[in-house]
Amino acid sequence: MKLRRELLTAEMIDPGTGQPVRTTIEVRFDPLTGHSSRILPERGLMPANDFDLEAFARESQPRCPFCPDRIDRLTPRLAARIHPDGRIVCGEAVLFANLHPYSSHSSVSVYSPRLHYLPLGEITQRLLADNLATQVAFTKAVMAAEPQSRWASINANHMLPSGSSLFHPHLQGIVDSQPTTLQRLLADVPPQRFDAYLDAERRSGERYLGDTGRIQWLVSFAPIAPAELRAFATGISSPAELDDDLIGELAHGLGLALGAYAEMGFESFNCSIYGAPPGTEGYPLNLRLACRSNLTPFYRSDSTFLERLHWEGAVDLAPESVARQIGDRFAR
Repeated sequence: MKLRRELLTAEMIDPGTGQPVRTTIEVRFDPLTGHSSRILPERGLMPANDFDLEAFARESQPRCPFCPDRIDRLTPRLAARIHPDGRIVCGEAVLFANLHPYSSHSSVSVYSPRLHYLPLGEITQRLLADNLATQVAFTKAVMAAEPQSRWASINANHMLPSGSSLFHPHLQGIVDSQPTTLQRLLADVPPQRFDAYLDAERRSGERYLGDTGRIQWLVSFAPIAPAELRAFATGISSPAELDDDLIGELAHGLGLALGAYAEMGFESFNCSIYGAPPGTEGYPLNLRLACRSNLTPFYRSDSTFLERLHWEGAVDLAPESVARQIGDRFAR
């Protein structure tokens, strides 16, 4: 597989010198879906975080419905046919119905009611595994109750810049009879194309980070968002097929990635684990993870008309630079 890229050149007259200046923009094409992304010269559009998140957490905590003494009273329960207790608990993680659903079955799960403030560097593998486990249990319960709901995803909007309406860290689950656009596009990719993409990245070595056992991690060649990572778990196609070992392995990899984001100075991220119907032959369960602008007064959103309306990433963090910063975290 050839990883396709094309160079564009913009020319202008410098207002200070009066001399022509040329800027190169690299257009890259995703090997799986074919969408294009633009890699811009580094301009520092994603400054590291210097905002007092802990103080903001204290300010927002008294009104938070996910905190102790309020979570049972202010969050909705699952329908009894999905779960008789109305909630799914694993360790400190608690899952409940989404008050503002995105699909026929929409859930929210907090890492812990007591953890209103949870910096990326403090999200442990145990917290991740327990929270993922609640979402896997939710997915299995929905599919058992409604076999036509075969499309599942596990998602995260961490911190307000990522689209979260609440500060308290949480995951969101969707189980539906219809796929999202990205789920549909990925499920339509021929199985051999996934293999060819991973083989090409392993040979290149520029963006391939390594494997944690059954899951392979790499920096996205054509990112939708800044510092985007991708992971692929072969042999399973749906979150419903994640067993305890794979949940732990996935939590381990996510912990490594989020720790790297924290060291790079970021505190906000999005994540999606894209499931296809269980048993889809040749489809690897895969995820995207990307950092977002930091929460700071008058911050610049990293999502512009290109990302939202043209569905084309435009980032000034080159994937190869991200791979160098993350280094050998995923090497076993």
